[in-house]
Amino acid sequence: MSRSATHTFSKQNQESIQLLAELGVEGDAHLGKTVKHRSRVKIDPTQPNLRQVHLIHVELHDELRAAGFTVSPGQMGENITTHGINLLALPTGTRLHLGDKAVVEVMGLRNPCVQLDHFQSGLMAAVLGYDEHGKLIRKSGVMGIVLASGKV
Repeated sequence: MSRSATHTFSKQNQESIQLLAELGVEGDAHLGKTVKHRSRVKIDPTQPNLRQVHLIHVELHDELRAAGFTVSPGQMGENITTHGINLLALPTGTRLHLGDKAVVEVMGLRNPCVQLDHFQSGLMAAVLGYDEHGKLIRKSGVMGIVLASGKV
């Protein structure tokens, strides 16, 4: 579990985080009903925040470490690091039940950005791939909204 009160690329690990319905992660810079990602705020600050929670699968960290990168939970901006869940295969609208009460609805894949390369050179390319049909695969996790509050 990770969060950052400011717009930093990496987030500090926490023993737990509190998810707040319709808002996101308590104490995180992306908390709110309206968009908080700076690039999207510039376009329209009144649009709904569909990126309240960022989830990455730990298997991606393993893959990146095998490729020579140094990554650990929270360093790529994620709030929640999962294990054993194929996040990338989850359709939009999937509801993830986390902890005893929290529910996060998957809104879509995270689009990797150039900040990954500012963190470690070549990291953005490493989180992009192609399937057997040549279709682009974005491996940098999923974004979601909080439907039900709870501690994770």
